[in-house]
Amino acid sequence: MPVKTPGWVDEFRAFIMRGNVVDLAVGIVIGAAFTTIVNSLVKDIINPLIGLLIGGIDFTNVFVTLRGKVFPTLAAAQKAGAVTLNVGVFVNAVIQFLIVSFAIFWVVKALARLRQPAPPAPPPPPGPKTEDILIEIRDILAKDAH
Repeated sequence: MPVKTPGWVDEFRAFIMRGNVVDLAVGIVIGAAFTTIVNSLVKDIINPLIGLLIGGIDFTNVFVTLRGKVFPTLAAAQKAGAVTLNVGVFVNAVIQFLIVSFAIFWVVKALARLRQPAPPAPPPPPGPKTEDILIEIRDILAKDAH
């Protein structure tokens, strides 16, 4: 005896195959790949440049120990279980957000330019003017009156 599939399976299949869901899935995958690139850009290029400008400081190791002794690096503080405020990590996140936002801004702007406006609606076909119809009615009435 064949197994009957529940009705929600077809509904779910239709939902998944809608264009919006597929577009969203593609966007998430591309966004994850883009995040990796941005993380590398911030960590490997921008932060070293900022660190060089502010005196050779390793920006990822800018932190404040709240309790306990002072540690030379964030990794050492975390290994020791120290409570820290990770200022450099937060600044990295802010820089990454700004870069992603800026990139998305330009992508959306470019896509908006590529999107062609909808063609204008065709003008309605020319029909008789109201005056012409009234003249025709007058002429018919005048002819019937004779």
